[in-house]
Amino acid sequence: MIAALPEIPVAPVPAVRNVGSRPAAVVNAPAQRSDHALMLAVRDGELDALGELFERHHGRLFGYLAKLTGDRSAAEDITQIVFQRMLKYRHTYRDDGSFTAWMYHLARRCATDHYRKANAAPQATDPADLHDHADEAPHAGHRAAARDDHALLHTALARLDRDDREVLLLARFQELSFAEISGILECSVGAAKVRAHRALRQLRDLYFRLQQEAAD
Repeated sequence: MIAALPEIPVAPVPAVRNVGSRPAAVVNAPAQRSDHALMLAVRDGELDALGELFERHHGRLFGYLAKLTGDRSAAEDITQIVFQRMLKYRHTYRDDGSFTAWMYHLARRCATDHYRKANAAPQATDPADLHDHADEAPHAGHRAAARDDHALLHTALARLDRDDREVLLLARFQELSFAEISGILECSVGAAKVRAHRALRQLRDLYFRLQQEAAD
């Protein structure tokens, strides 16, 4: 007969004091301030808060400007200028404003000023920069087809007006709402939707036309 194993004492688990349904440690943790709250703090004189906004947004802003201008060096310069202008014009930020929309509004103004001073038009967006994927080592024929597709898309984008390219970037790649886009472009929400739809249709038509010409 096998003797029964002795019971192993288990130390009691200390109770966790909850506030509502969350542990006190979680409730007492400082909440991260929103972009809007940080910009209001900058406006009111807490200039160090701009550093956190820079850390949050400079990468995304640089990517947008690089796609818009086709010039990474210019995009770096313009990104710095945008944050400098945030500081300079902080008093213009509104209590009910959207920080993201305000940032892109400043960005397009800075981009316009940059090319006006340089007396040069921005280059078309390189579609290879719009779709960055890991190298999955596809078949050589697939890679060649992809390069051809990118070349056609590049040509189609080059034939779009800068305004059409800009609204596509904001809507499709920056994934901003049309309410935000309307503020950036200084038009109504309906007009922003119409412009984005028209630009996408023009891009599609140009692309398929070029594809047909290549096939012929």
